[in-house]
Amino acid sequence: MVVWSFTDASAAKPTSPTKPNIVFILCDDLGYGDVQCLNPEHGKIATPSVDKLAAEGMIFTDAHSGSSVCTPTRYGLMTGRYSWRTTLQNGVVQGFSPNLIAEDRPTVASFLKSQGYHTGIIGKWHLNFQYVDPDTGTVLNKKTVKKGLAPVGSKIPDGPIHRGFDYFHGFHHARDMKCVIENDEVIELDDEINMLPRLTRKAVQYIDDRANDTADSPFFLYVPFGSPHTPIVPTTEWQGRSGLGAYADFVMQTDAGVGEITAALQRNGLSDNTLVIFSSDNGCSKAAGIPQLAKAGHLVSAGYRGSKADLWDGGHRVPFIVRWPGKVAAGSSSDQTICLTDFFATLSDLTGKSLPAGSAEDSVSFLPALSGNPIDSTRGGVIHHSISGHFGYRQGKWKLLLAKASGGWSSPTEKQAAKDSPVAQLYDMQNDPAETTNLYETYPEVAERLLAQLKVDVTRGRSTGGTESENDIDTIKLWKSGK
Repeated sequence: MVVWSFTDASAAKPTSPTKPNIVFILCDDLGYGDVQCLNPEHGKIATPSVDKLAAEGMIFTDAHSGSSVCTPTRYGLMTGRYSWRTTLQNGVVQGFSPNLIAEDRPTVASFLKSQGYHTGIIGKWHLNFQYVDPDTGTVLNKKTVKKGLAPVGSKIPDGPIHRGFDYFHGFHHARDMKCVIENDEVIELDDEINMLPRLTRKAVQYIDDRANDTADSPFFLYVPFGSPHTPIVPTTEWQGRSGLGAYADFVMQTDAGVGEITAALQRNGLSDNTLVIFSSDNGCSKAAGIPQLAKAGHLVSAGYRGSKADLWDGGHRVPFIVRWPGKVAAGSSSDQTICLTDFFATLSDLTGKSLPAGSAEDSVSFLPALSGNPIDSTRGGVIHHSISGHFGYRQGKWKLLLAKASGGWSSPTEKQAAKDSPVAQLYDMQNDPAETTNLYETYPEVAERLLAQLKVDVTRGRSTGGTESENDIDTIKLWKSGK
């Protein structure tokens, strides 16, 4: 087996041309507290497969998605760039529109593909693409197709396989989950309840196929599950297993899917040379029935405030587990702050190939952390962003929120906030991780320092060191609630 040496905080360099396989499993709306090993006191949902992954690798306890909601996080993961630098300033995309990722923008898939990786995505895309009638060449409109679903045979001219992936099997987003796509074509319509088993089965098949590939090239498999996001549809064999309702059942079934994927790696003798990452796109959604779960003793955000859509940590602090046998110490953890945008720079560090020009503007390699070393960051802090477009900034123990309240769906919302509330929030995350005491008016100099750095990071077109870049729009409004 090829040994990759982690001897210091600098980029790891391979001792031979052999590169590791990479599997990134991204859950949808899975809360930090929904993984039992991350929430031992108030985690009541059994997640044995993910817990096992954590026991065999490293837990990052301060990892954050690039946004508190779906599309922006996925954009950041694929590009190493915050999505608010694009035209998408709030919310998510709805499909039947051009891809949010510009055709000439490098992605993690195109980057790895250029190094000989076979690249596959099995799951949810949710970054937009168009559907085209194969007979007429007409671009289809969501309002004119039956039930909002593109018909079987529709072609996709700007989907994942046009953004660096060799293979795609999945769907666009939850509302058109019935529309099953393979590569660049709609191949069938299927019930939502079949999607999770389908994706698990296809991911296992992909691993089996790559193991039998005579070319013996490394692979990158991205598995963005559509669960436990709505529709919450555990199959019959999983219904009632948790004793906590359909959402918990669905989490358990998703965990089992993770187990099937890691078992496929083991069965094919690929585990030792495969880097596996497990995470979520944002916090748990209110659709899970958060109050009811809390009454049963389960805290979806593990005590952190808020949930999906919010600027509070429950909206964007996500599970992040890395397993790489022999390279990452089993049972280890890191409290260093990272963001899902950091995946791109980490791949550059791992493979020893420089980042393409004009790419990964908000990405910092966390590779040193995998060997217990400090991350060498050129970034002032991590930028948070809510569903309604409110900004936050995390630097060390300090967290600044440019919002009077949640900035998202949790109460109080911005409209519900008291008129005399401070215009912003400042929290000491080291001593107050639950964000209970607003220190904005107590430490105005800290708030001003973080705000100044945020302004610089936004206007420079990048939050990391290097040549200034450009945002896709001229003006990005930092204060959504006014000041």
